[in-house]
Amino acid sequence: SKAGVLGLAKAMARELGVDGIRVNCVTPGLINTDITGNSLSEQRLSEIRNGTFLHRFGDPKEVAGAFLFLASDLSSYVTGAVIDVNGGIHVHG
Repeated sequence: SKAGVLGLAKAMARELGVDGIRVNCVTPGLINTDITGNSLSEQRLSEIRNGTFLHRFGDPKEVAGAFLFLASDLSSYVTGAVIDVNGGIHVHG
């Protein structure tokens, strides 16, 4: 379903760009929240944490920062983008 949402966002960016409407996606990784702490064992949390380039979980404010960027004039030429806020855990290559 995530791939479908990303595909939809890119299609919308293509169609709506002519009207000056920008469409982007933010894809958070594991973010330090109450839900995260209660759903995984400490061993699994440690494995995930060590699997990120930054060796830590994200903070909700860091995800909010990506949205603030996209809502600001700083991103006026950004559309059809996917911003990964995941500490590098999904980098391949």
